Amino acid sequence: MDNFLEQYPVNTKIAVAWGEMDALQHVNNVVYFRYFETAHIDFFNQINLLDELQTTAVGPVISENQAKYKRPVTFPDTLTVGVSISDIKDDRFMMHYSVYSQSQQTVTTLGSSQVVMFNFKTGKKAKLTPELINALKTYQQA
Repeated sequence: MDNFLEQYPVNTKIAVAWGEMDALQHVNNVVYFRYFETAHIDFFNQINLLDELQTTAVGPVISENQAKYKRPVTFPDTLTVGVSISDIKDDRFMMHYSVYSQSQQTVTTLGSSQVVMFNFKTGKKAKLTPELINALKTYQQA
């Protein structure tokens, strides 16, 4: 776990709920996208990205999501979702998620999201600010 936390200094702990399991008695595949959402909102809050949304009406939208399920997760468990960044462009970047199970002591799920900056006033894509690019580079994958 220590290596995981070193690799993902921005992470979110999530308790698995009984109701997230499906008929096969493991967390339903759709639930992981909620876990990813929780992690990316935590990440955005930590780098103050959502503060900018309030003042400029420019903010992040997810244009695609992907998940790779390596091991099933069951209740009870606590997951730690680590976030990292790659592919920083003028108007977008990739977020990567790594889900670590406390019960299993290993990574169970990997995922990613394409994040596009969007101007909600004009209804068009927007460029990343230099401040945002610098913040993202802090968490960029090698």
